[in-house]
Amino acid sequence: MADNRILLESGTNELEIVEFMLNEQNGRGETIPSHFGVNVAKVREIIRKPQMWKVPNTHPAVAGMMKLRDKVITVVDLATVLGKSMETLPAERVVVLEFNRMVVGILVNDVSRIYRISWEQVEPPVRAIESAYVTGVVKMEDRIILILDFEKIIGEICSDNILHALDERQLLEAPALDRSRHRILVADDSAFIRGSICSTLRGAGYVVEEAENGEEAWQMLTAKLDRCRAAGTGLRHELDLLITDVEMPKMDGLHLTTLVKKDDTLKELPILIFSSLATDDNRRKWKDLGALDIVTKPDLPNLVKIADSVMN
Repeated sequence: MADNRILLESGTNELEIVEFMLNEQNGRGETIPSHFGVNVAKVREIIRKPQMWKVPNTHPAVAGMMKLRDKVITVVDLATVLGKSMETLPAERVVVLEFNRMVVGILVNDVSRIYRISWEQVEPPVRAIESAYVTGVVKMEDRIILILDFEKIIGEICSDNILHALDERQLLEAPALDRSRHRILVADDSAFIRGSICSTLRGAGYVVEEAENGEEAWQMLTAKLDRCRAAGTGLRHELDLLITDVEMPKMDGLHLTTLVKKDDTLKELPILIFSSLATDDNRRKWKDLGALDIVTKPDLPNLVKIADSVMN
């Protein structure tokens, strides 16, 4: 995992993914594997399926609970989440994920290997394989690996919403600001997360624009810069703040941050990184890249507070 920590520090637009499979059987008894991937930075460990305990009155996709040393964690049956129609072979592995300040196990059939790739190789899902749970597609020589949106998957399973939105009472308690004068660009590949961020910021009164990945955000930024240069105005006439995720197809948020901070005109633009990978160690590294602050998903109320402080 050490190399991945370097990737999260350097803004090289690279990542490492763990490939795992769900294996199904068709009517002829043939095994048909589906290939999926997750960022190594989310993977705490991979273990054989342990003894599990069923919990009554839980979501259908909750396979049970298991003990992992000093913790009891929820185990999710990924085949149920993805609505597999054929007979799924018994799961033999648990991929233990840690993100959004929580630990959860994912039941899978097998784990293949780790690949280091560029985010440029991760394409947005095309319509033919479009799924609410797929945020990216990696085309290998003989197969396709689907990158899954585990924030959305776990968010739908949890009894409490994984994203804590800003409610009306918090808005009333917030400082009296004319947020309508300020424009924020939000870059996040997950429609689930991006929608939650944007609705919260718009509910607070901000004007919000959206980008589905770092590459699209960079194109929007350079277009704004061209308009400012043509009009002889500063960037603050077009944009006051950039909020970006880290994990995104085509260009990740760390590379986007690096590009912004290397540009003489854009470098003064404040950048907030909003990520499920925002550990204390990563916060320090990402600030070294030029980020103003880092907010740990799912802390939406704190996101608005920080945005307010930037505008003052």
